[in-house]
Amino acid sequence: MSIAKYEVFMKVVEQGSLTKAAELLGFTQSGVSHTINSLESELGFTLLLRGRSGVKLTANGEQLLKPIREILNWNEQLKQVVTSIHGLETGTIRIGSFTSVSVHWLPGMMKQYQNDYPNIEFKLMEGDYEEIENWIAAGEVDCGFITIPARGSFDVVPLKKDRMLAILPLTHPLSQLPFFPLSQIEKEPFIIQRDGSDYDVRRILDQTSLKPHIKFSSGDDYAIIAMVENGLGISILPELVLQGRNHNVHSLELENHSYRFLGIAVHSMKDASPATKRFVNHVQQWLKC
Repeated sequence: MSIAKYEVFMKVVEQGSLTKAAELLGFTQSGVSHTINSLESELGFTLLLRGRSGVKLTANGEQLLKPIREILNWNEQLKQVVTSIHGLETGTIRIGSFTSVSVHWLPGMMKQYQNDYPNIEFKLMEGDYEEIENWIAAGEVDCGFITIPARGSFDVVPLKKDRMLAILPLTHPLSQLPFFPLSQIEKEPFIIQRDGSDYDVRRILDQTSLKPHIKFSSGDDYAIIAMVENGLGISILPELVLQGRNHNVHSLELENHSYRFLGIAVHSMKDASPATKRFVNHVQQWLKC
């Protein structure tokens, strides 16, 4: 069985469509279909169920997904080691990230990294904390930005301490205080991040035993800011989210001076590809500048 067939299979799974996979791979749809049929014939069972809405994995396909992904990951590492021996720097780095890092950190990090290694490609996957940790555990990304402590058993490099701030409408009566009294979140509508993105706020709430009057939740930090701007409630967000934009909200440091701790994680630094190891080191150096 060839690596090429595994690559086609994985692309079809990722896209959920033979047509979309063919477009991305530069193949015809019939060519992709033939490759999948050939792989299924070699294995002796069906991997994908085809339907009008696309394709989905069979139970047998589900069982093979992880080992095939691991084979492709090791093949990528092998190629990177070989090119490194020849004095070349090539490969793909798959990064799991959330919005504030994608907006404020990654463009500068990737641009500077590619100045040194122009043949490295990046694949960015955006999600919440929980999704990123799951991607790292499953080998779907090579590294991911997370909040510490991580829930999975990863190798984690601490990066930055990021203040947690209360955000209020500009006309809020508490906006002139030096610090935000946490007891206030029980007294008026509170807007919280969706499950999977709310770890940092939940830690603050758990430490204080407060029960917020949750009125809305959202997976988009900037949607939360917009709701606060329109007087729908108050919220708590990381300082990094608020940087670089003019928001019509007032931010206040919390009375208990809370922070989130950001890091970058890999499943195993020992087994990480050369390009990934260099990128993790580059991220640390970039943040020190």
